[in-house]
Amino acid sequence: MPDAAFLTANGRESFVATSDEMENEEIALNLEEAKGFEANLDSLLDECIQHFPADSNDPLDMQVAEYIRGAIKKDTRDRHVRVAKNFCIFNYKRNPQWDPKLVSEDTPRDITRYITHRCGDKRDGYEGLGYSTAIAIRAALTMWYGALRPNERVDEWRQDQRDPKIWHGLPTRSREVSRFMVGLEKAHVGAGKSPQSMRGTTMDDMHRLCDSAFRPGQDRTEQRRAIVRYCAYGLAFLMMLRVNEVLKIRFENMQIIPGVRDRVLIILGPRKTSQTELHSYTLFANDDDPRLCPMRMLIMLWSIYSRDGFKPTGLLIRSLNSTGCAENAGMTTAALHRGLMSDLQALGYTTWAMYGTHSFRRGGCQYRIKVKRWTVDMVAVWGDWTQVEAVTMFRYFYSPNDNHEFAAEYDRNYPKRVFLPFRYL
Repeated sequence: MPDAAFLTANGRESFVATSDEMENEEIALNLEEAKGFEANLDSLLDECIQHFPADSNDPLDMQVAEYIRGAIKKDTRDRHVRVAKNFCIFNYKRNPQWDPKLVSEDTPRDITRYITHRCGDKRDGYEGLGYSTAIAIRAALTMWYGALRPNERVDEWRQDQRDPKIWHGLPTRSREVSRFMVGLEKAHVGAGKSPQSMRGTTMDDMHRLCDSAFRPGQDRTEQRRAIVRYCAYGLAFLMMLRVNEVLKIRFENMQIIPGVRDRVLIILGPRKTSQTELHSYTLFANDDDPRLCPMRMLIMLWSIYSRDGFKPTGLLIRSLNSTGCAENAGMTTAALHRGLMSDLQALGYTTWAMYGTHSFRRGGCQYRIKVKRWTVDMVAVWGDWTQVEAVTMFRYFYSPNDNHEFAAEYDRNYPKRVFLPFRYL
């Protein structure tokens, strides 16, 4: 029997999504969110560092702490060390022969066993800490294994083709850890606990970010950088793209029809989740909301680049040097993330750590549904989502951490009615 099916109007089956396909999509989404949380590890640890003891006079504690500080460089704060130290001590006590320097096929299991110990249900004998602590542990251990294996790629976990005993990448990126985290999140939701998930940017957030890019008091370099960042934010939001996809857009991907000034066609090449080899977006000028107008964004970018002597070729989102001049090199995801955190903090967002570069893709989906009143199938077609992605895209539409402060008004009927006394009904 199929696990899920989409049926046509006449009842004929048009697609079947298997449980494996749905699990793969959940794992992919989990990995995307994990990267965002890793970038905000400091803030995550603010909420749960009290659960990780500081250094003590215990010989094992001192030995492990010294070893970890030798591996993690001085620019990393002590709190990250405390998480890694607690992880190592847990495994030492479980197995005195456990080697913290050894990264093997069993390492993902060591990680999930430790997270279970800290965040599993108290009724099963575990500590019962929240899902946000599990996220913080995974992020801290990603940093730990990244420091332990500085020459490994940080976006994979794979077995060596020649020697099956050798594994490459980071164990926190493994399928086993991601599957575990998906299951743990579901368990916490089932127990009535709110999971920690990335917050989507709203239309108001985008307006504030735009206004911030043009705030008075900035020097030329600061404002140019802020404008380029905002254009990257805006295109990711409007096109519902991953930021790394936006950063790969080139002038050659754009087509402007001669004599037509109200729209631009952007054609993307093969993508990670593309149903077809090419996918196009027709973006229209938005005079009703200039701060979310794609044509104005492109004009602003071109205004900066042309003054620096660039022709309309190459990458659309470029890095700017120390004097604010555009370079041939593209902006990196890490640089854009750092800029976003600075922008949100400058705006006074106390929840800035709940946002990440993936917030624009999530927020763009919610904007199309809530503000533009698109149907779900319109959103799926616009984003070029596969049917398997469509099964799980509810995660983009809703997060417990999104702004729901107006919930008390949800059922209000407009315009207000004058209620007649019961005797007149």
